[in-house]
Amino acid sequence: MMTELANGLQSLEEKTLADYVMENARQFGAKPAIEYLGTTISYRELDRFANRMANLLQEQGVGKGDVVGIHMPNTPQYLITLVAASKLGAAATGVSPLLTSSEMLHQVTDAKVKVLVTLNVLFNDVVSPIGGKAGCLKAVFVFGPIDCLPFWKKQLAVVSRKLPRVALKKMEATKVINGWKRLGKASAKAIQMPMNFSDTVFIQYTGGTTGKPKGAELSLRAIQAETAQLRSIIPGEEGKETLASAFPYFHTAGLILGVIALKHAARILVIPDPRDTERFCKMMLRYPPTLLANVPTLYQMLLEEPSFARVNFKRLNIAVSGAAPFAPELIKQLEGVIGQGKLCEGFGMTETCGVSVINPPGKAKIGSVGLPLPGVEVRIVDVDTGIHELVAGEPGEIIIQGEQAMTGYLNSPEASAKTLRKFEGKSWVYTGDIGVMDEDGYLSICDRAKDMLIVGGYKVFSVEVESKLAELEAIELCAVIGSPDTKRPGNEIVNLFVQLKALYRSDDESSIRKEILDFCRQHMSAYKVPKIVHFHDALPLTAVGKLDKKALRPLVQDIH
Repeated sequence: MMTELANGLQSLEEKTLADYVMENARQFGAKPAIEYLGTTISYRELDRFANRMANLLQEQGVGKGDVVGIHMPNTPQYLITLVAASKLGAAATGVSPLLTSSEMLHQVTDAKVKVLVTLNVLFNDVVSPIGGKAGCLKAVFVFGPIDCLPFWKKQLAVVSRKLPRVALKKMEATKVINGWKRLGKASAKAIQMPMNFSDTVFIQYTGGTTGKPKGAELSLRAIQAETAQLRSIIPGEEGKETLASAFPYFHTAGLILGVIALKHAARILVIPDPRDTERFCKMMLRYPPTLLANVPTLYQMLLEEPSFARVNFKRLNIAVSGAAPFAPELIKQLEGVIGQGKLCEGFGMTETCGVSVINPPGKAKIGSVGLPLPGVEVRIVDVDTGIHELVAGEPGEIIIQGEQAMTGYLNSPEASAKTLRKFEGKSWVYTGDIGVMDEDGYLSICDRAKDMLIVGGYKVFSVEVESKLAELEAIELCAVIGSPDTKRPGNEIVNLFVQLKALYRSDDESSIRKEILDFCRQHMSAYKVPKIVHFHDALPLTAVGKLDKKALRPLVQDIH
């Protein structure tokens, strides 16, 4: 089945990720699909691995409509499992390796994850403790980060103690399976379950102002639309492209880039640790990229790595930046290395399958995030009602319409109704971000959603942190405010303002500060933990009794 995409873009095909990988295995069988720590996996091998993984998942009861959780950084096993889930007609949900056990438990139970795929180094501290608490979870496949490397390399890693031996703990009420051992013995019989455009293929979790992350349901139609829209502005030739990106696959940007690369038989440089810029550059020196995609902070780190300047960027078609603003002075530095006019900032969100607006290659307006992709409509409406379109140059809420929009939030009809709203007879995604569009149609972001911070490319919702801190007996009121990180433009520092209960105001502040931070480290992902704690006798309130964050923001603007 095929359907026409709006604005004259190519027709969408009712084909899955598994369909494309199988076709690429036939047409480009020996061509590299994955480069990882010096090991190459071809498209033929990837398809075979995915068939084996699909058979293992099927043995554990996974079928069409079920959900597979993938809890690992960027590794070949992540991509293999994505394709395997697609072969079964199952949905995949990326589970961030940064989550605590309690955060993981929420996602696993909310998405009704039947099988989880994880790494051994994450299992004991994060996965094992949820045993017996998630009735939906039937099995966990545990892999190692270097499973796919040659035997001698694995032995060398163990002998040199570069990789610790992990003795897995028991897990209550859930099977724990040695993934790589079982994968090697599994049947390679092909499985190819057809899917419909309306079927959910990914459930991507995003932070929410209610304090609990929500799962955005992304359909096959939405994924096909998004990948077609992006492909229309990213030039390339089938089977001859190389993607170099450290966006994590559990993040929607990394996921979509991976899907595009697999669809078009590109070579994917899999980067497990983006902070290891020396290894990242070593891979790019060996395999010069045609597509580069990272957050601004990583581009800044790459610029500080001497070998980055030696990478051959002559074949580079486009370098994409997203998730946070990119300082103009850093753009100039980067383009001095990769080539003028190659960097393109973009804007989007999980609810729209990633990028919806991007600066066209060679036609970028510095300071803006560009133009809507083909097949995407963007409007600016008044913040109060959301029903009045504003003229060019006037700031308001950004709303987005197109086939790439999510179906809704899983198990959250009220949140879905708030985000997906009718405007001019169509369903639009209300982003909560404030922007302005110029007369040429270029969009600029004026402000983020009121309570959202960007830390290392990750979104931190202040209400989520504040709600958790309310559990501490000593805290009467608290507010999370972001301050600019002058060392990393586009990054923010998490500040916590605290008003203590009267009973605790005479206690030693350093002891209470330690108690607060210890609590945060135990219950929150590292990037959410406050860096600076401010104690105030009385936090400012609005006329209706709400915390007045507007009054607090000026207090942190000069913090470095």
